[in-house]
Order: sequence, then structure tokens, then C-alpha cells
Amino acid sequence: MRSSGRLLGALAGIVVLAWSGSCLAAPAPLMHAMFQDHAVLQRGRPITVWGLTRPGTPVTVTIAGNTAHGTADAAGNWSATLPAMAAGGPYTLVARAADGQSETAHDVLVGDVWLCTGQSNMVLWVWAAGQAFFTERQATDGTMRMMTIADTASLTPLRDFATPVSWVVESPKTVGQFSASCYYFARALKDKIHVPMGMVVAAWGGSLIQDWIGEGAIARTHLYDRDLSIRAAYARDHRAGYAAWGRMWQDWWNAHAPRSLGKPWQPSYDDSAWPVAPDLTPWGTWQGTQVADFLGDMWYRTSVKLTAAEAAQAARLSVGKASEEDIAWVNGRAVGSVEVGPASHDIPPGTLHAGTNSIVFNLFCSWMRCGLTAPADQRMLRLADGGTVPLTAPWRYRPVANDIGMAPREPWGELGGISMAYNGLIAPIGPYAFRGAVWYQGESNIYWTRHYEQLLTDLMADWRTTYGAKLPFLVVQIPNYGAIPTRPAASGWSQVREAQRRAVAKDRHAALAVTIDIGNPTNLHPADKVDVGVRLARAASYLIYGENVYPSGPEPAGAFRRGGSVVVPFKDVTGKLVSYSGYPNAFELCGPTLATCRYARATLEGDEVLLSDAGRKDSPTRVRFCWGDSPICTLYDESGLPAGPFELPIGTSQAHR
Repeated sequence: MRSSGRLLGALAGIVVLAWSGSCLAAPAPLMHAMFQDHAVLQRGRPITVWGLTRPGTPVTVTIAGNTAHGTADAAGNWSATLPAMAAGGPYTLVARAADGQSETAHDVLVGDVWLCTGQSNMVLWVWAAGQAFFTERQATDGTMRMMTIADTASLTPLRDFATPVSWVVESPKTVGQFSASCYYFARALKDKIHVPMGMVVAAWGGSLIQDWIGEGAIARTHLYDRDLSIRAAYARDHRAGYAAWGRMWQDWWNAHAPRSLGKPWQPSYDDSAWPVAPDLTPWGTWQGTQVADFLGDMWYRTSVKLTAAEAAQAARLSVGKASEEDIAWVNGRAVGSVEVGPASHDIPPGTLHAGTNSIVFNLFCSWMRCGLTAPADQRMLRLADGGTVPLTAPWRYRPVANDIGMAPREPWGELGGISMAYNGLIAPIGPYAFRGAVWYQGESNIYWTRHYEQLLTDLMADWRTTYGAKLPFLVVQIPNYGAIPTRPAASGWSQVREAQRRAVAKDRHAALAVTIDIGNPTNLHPADKVDVGVRLARAASYLIYGENVYPSGPEPAGAFRRGGSVVVPFKDVTGKLVSYSGYPNAFELCGPTLATCRYARATLEGDEVLLSDAGRKDSPTRVRFCWGDSPICTLYDESGLPAGPFELPIGTSQAHR
């Protein structure tokens, strides 16, 4: 049997060598993966085609009678720029290298191309949005094509896609797996513009905005200097990265948590008052506990007894899957972290000792089904000699009150890291030409809202260094989801919406699509993506195509005092302001703190809303409108579009309009 095993191993090695040799002999694709059958190229702009071949090799590119030339540099990279073309096709795009290598892309169209990005509401497929039956019957045009880039996190910018990509032609069989928001947007535009539409979807559910900004741009903000330093340490040496990450996390805890909570990662910490976890299952399933709906940071603690021989070995801590993100300590030493994956961490030599060893986890949760999930027979220390030590001691837990804030995220995490999604999904696209970008993200940043406006501004500026200084951005203001407010309240959702509004308002090449009325208070992924697409198309019609429409609903033009009222004038009003169900609602007058906010009686006078502050003992300094997770707001104009949420300071005189 042993001889047979060695023979099978040798044969496997021969097969691998043969396969490797054949791969080395086969030429790599001459053109970059963006240039394939069914591609859509941006009309009206020079068309740059690029790829890889042998250093110094001349390359000729042709399409529709147009020709361009390039020569590969010392690294084999080449590019050639074809003249701008009008919308049309289908064409054949051909690249030929002087050494005889060639590549052809068939059925290539020229039209408008869109980069659709963000998180899960951009990912959501047509079939999941509830309109698949009607959409499939209409998806017969054939001039709408979508490329979807697979989720890929990378510590460094990738030149090529980690997973093969392809351009997919719209058809009744394929459209169900198209991004609904992107598709319905492009379809609504095509009904007006009548040119082919290309859609490149690079979106990742649960991702934070800082994950989508290039490292250079992030570094210039100085908001994440320590994160970047730790990420660099991790790239050089994972253990050094984990150690530095543990110190950063502990520093955050020490700065934000009440001293009475102590330092739960320390072996000497007294957890005897903590309840015992019913099992290592998602805590939402723990019947009879108070944490079924808990979101935030959760501590877990247990211990394991080891002999001197066991403690002297290298070991690996395994407790199944962690969701959403964990950081683990053994005997007070940070040993690892993972984002939505196996909680399996190498324990550095010298960490374990004979006797009782403490094992501590902190789990971050922002969504659902969070916790450590492992059957009893999978909770163990795996020793270097092949032995295992089961973790049979009880696990105790303690939720952390959210009023101390949310802990930092793992700098190299797939969703909450720094530049990881940019490196894996955006960088490989290269300098492909786009008519504009659609950004639908923000839900995951509701716990980290402080810098969102700056980060969105920086993201737009960063991407424009690659895709053009005037690249238009169409931003979906995140919709209503969560509790319907019955009194003035704090809201991370509103803070993100306001940050999006402000970032767009100061950018001449950006427009906002307000969706506060077409979300779903009980569904993070509202099904109505048709209206999202229509509103994005309206914003594009104004911003990009110069159509004589306003980009969204009524916009506030300021706030000022007039007599005994606070006046909010509106601009971009189609027809006149309309208040459904009586007087406009959801207006608040506030002082400096949340406790000073009060709902105000509002009346309409033309394009102005007058707010009464009668009966207040203080003098309000700001106006909030449509504030809260899922506010019900009744102010529209005759286009049928709502006035979006906002917060404004109250001036002493009428704002310039």
C-alpha cells in the first residue's frame, strides 16, 4: 500500500508538471480581459486598448477600419489608442502582435458604458427584485450587456481579474442575474438615448466605503494612518500584523469603554458574573436570552487546561466559523482575526503554558446570525504532533453597549478593510472608458458615519484620476429601513444620507437619486429597483445629457428667520410643492443637542415651507427634515418626487437662491 501511495503521488506530480508546462507554452491573452466578445466600448472618446505580450513587441489594433499601434514595454505591457467612434456595431476588434500572436473580440458594440458599484443593493439581481417575469419578456434587445466582477480582496492593486470575467448579452435567460439597480437604470436611459448600453458591476455586499478607495488617496486623508501601518505589517508578516492589530483594538477599548468593564482579554479578568452561552450557535437563536436582536460587539470567554507537553507545541485554535468579524486572544495575546470565515488562528510559540489557558473572542455584528458557530466536536486546539485538545469548558458571553461606539475593523478585512475591494475589483478594470459611475453604498457605514462625506468626496476624486477628471457620479441616497420614528431621534441612516447629500451638493459632476420613499422598513434590500433605476436615469439625463429636468425632487436652498417663523425655501421644484395628507410633516427645529429637537408645525407658501417655533423657550439653531431610519415624509413636487432628508443651520437672513 505504501508503494502504491508513492506511485500515485509520483504520477500526480508528472501530471502537474505536464499541465504546468502546457500552460507555460500557451500564450497569455493578448488583450486585457475587458476586451472580449460582446464588449461595449464608450462612444465619443478615444478608445484605449491594452494588454500583455513579450517585451518590445509591436502590436496593431483594428476596429471598423480604424487602426492604432503600440509597443510592449520592458514588462510586456502595451497599449494603443483608437480614434473616438459614434454609437454603433456590431464590430470586430482585433489585436495582432508582430511575433504572430493575435486575439479577436467579436460582436463588439459602441455606446455608453457605466461603472455600477457599491454594496448589496447594487448586487441584488433582477430575479430577487421581484420584477423578473416582466423583465425577462422585455429583455430581447441584445444591445445591453453586463460584466459582473467577482468579489476579490487584495492587499495590492491587481492588474488582472482574479476570477475570469465576461460580457453577458441581455436575454430572457440571462437578465435574471443582472444587477437590478444597474440594469433598470441603463434600460430607462436607453429608452431615451437609443444607444447600446454597457454595464460593469463591481459591487460587494456589506462593504464599507473605505474599502473602495485606493491606498494613496486613503493615505492622504490621514484618517487611517495606523490602519495602513498595521496592514503593511500584516502583508510582511501575518503574526506581526495580528499583534499590532490587537494593540490597536485594545487601545480603542481602553479609550472608549467604561473603566468598570475592565479588560476582558486579560487572563485575570473575572467573568463569573457573565451568563453561560447556551451553545456556540448564532446568538439570535438563543432562546430565553436578552441578545436575540443584539447588534454590536460581543465578548466570549472560555479556558482550556494543558499539560506541559501540550503547551510546548505549536498549536492552532479552531472554533468553527466567525460572523461577522472576530478578534481572538489566548492568554492575553492577540493571535488572529477573521471576517466572515473560519475562526482558526495559529497560536505563536510561547503563548501557551501548562495549566489553565484563557481563550477570548470579541465578535462584531452589524446584521444577523452573528456569533461563533461550531459543533462541540469542532472546538479544539490542534497540536503540532497531530493531537487535539477539545474545548469543553463553558463559554461565557457579554454584549457591549453600543453607546461606547463601534470597534475598528480589521484593516485587511474583505468588507471593512482599507482599499481591499478597490485593489481587487476596481484596479483590474484599468483605464477603461466610462460615461459615468453609479454609487449605491452606505448601509454598512451607519455605525461609522463621522467621515462619510469626506470619504465619498475622496472616492470620487480618486476614481477620476483613472477615469477622467469630470467622470460623472450618480449617487443613490440610501433608502428608508428600520424603525419608523415617532419622535426626534438619532439615526446613523440619516447621518449617511446627509453626508451623501452634502458630498454631491459640492460636486459639479455628481447628482443624487433620492429613495427615502421607496425602501422597506423591514427589508434591507427593497424590491423596488425599477424606480431606483428610473430616478438614476433622471439624474443622468440632467447631469450628463443636458436634459431640461431637475435631477431629483425639491432641494432645500437654506433656512432663515422671518418674523416668528423659520423659513426653508426650496429650489429645483417641478411645478409647485405638494404636501400629501395635509400639512408637511417631519420637520424638526433643533438646538445644539438631540434633546432639543422638536417637531415643528409646517405650512406651505409657494416654494417655501414656514416652520413655527412658538412656545419654545430656547432659540433653535438648525432644521432637520425627514430624519430617522424610516421616516414618513409627505413633501413632494408635481413631478411625484420627494424632497429628500436634510439638516441645515438656521441663518439670520434669507439664503441666496
